[in-house]
Amino acid sequence: MSKAHTLALYSDFEEAGRAIQELKSANLQGFKMDDVILKSPIEHPELSEMLGSRPVYVQFFTLAGAVLGSSIGFTLIASAQANFLVQIRGGRPIVPLPPDLVITYELFILIGVFMTVLGCFIGWKLPGNRSPIYNTSISEDKVGILVKAEAQTIPQINEIFNRHQPLEIIGEQGR
Repeated sequence: MSKAHTLALYSDFEEAGRAIQELKSANLQGFKMDDVILKSPIEHPELSEMLGSRPVYVQFFTLAGAVLGSSIGFTLIASAQANFLVQIRGGRPIVPLPPDLVITYELFILIGVFMTVLGCFIGWKLPGNRSPIYNTSISEDKVGILVKAEAQTIPQINEIFNRHQPLEIIGEQGR
């Protein structure tokens, strides 16, 4: 059960959309729509909708960073001020809230941003392996559909691609 990749290049994104629709409607053994990646220099929301929603977890990293930053920030500041209990405070509170909330807010933002960047790197799988197949014309003006499937299913997928007039079909065996 080895996995293989194939890449179809299209100059017309509508034709690429029809190929994605046919892939979606085909019931091929060893193939899932989650393993289809659309590569394009510009965004095509219509094609992205055809691929279906993909999970995004960056917002959970941001939430964890904001909660962690504010709780750790306030705890560190309050514990640093509470260490001076032996000093005479002159009626002032041991942990004054207004000045502490300013620094807590700053750490809330700082750790939230750091965790968001970390979540982006994890979500983008950076640093990671490059795509097994790539063509530089995708960066210019072409639309590429990269499919990962079982090796015995790749010829059927290539047949579907050929029905929609691709400019080129590239397989791993060619690399």
